[in-house]
Amino acid sequence: MAYWLFKSEPATWGWNDQVTKGDAGEEWDGVRNYQARNFMREMAVGDLGFFYHSLKEKSVVGIVEVCAAAHPDSSTDDPRWECVDIRAVRPFVAPVTLDMVKADERLADMALVRSSRLSVQPVTEAEWKIVCDMGKTQA
Repeated sequence: MAYWLFKSEPATWGWNDQVTKGDAGEEWDGVRNYQARNFMREMAVGDLGFFYHSLKEKSVVGIVEVCAAAHPDSSTDDPRWECVDIRAVRPFVAPVTLDMVKADERLADMALVRSSRLSVQPVTEAEWKIVCDMGKTQA
């Protein structure tokens, strides 16, 4: 299993929007960055990810699961763009802010710290466990 982080502006698509999609999940569409697209191509059904609210909140607020492997992004006719489908698994008990992540030296190499603008990012297993622990949420 691999771990990931999905960033979204909460006013556009927030955690509650994701939860309302239920087990069917929703396409993680609209990504127009080749590196982020390539990460989605690497994902497998069952991989887990952090759901991250960007902009003002800047915090991990939940855990999602990849429920459909990479496929053409339905929001465009351009065949270069693909996406995965994700479903909400559980919310974080306590959100983990970007400031909290940056303050923890064990997370200094985390993509969220190094490549903060990338909308889809890999997360190591060690980082996953640390962030879940910080958020008082079952890994």
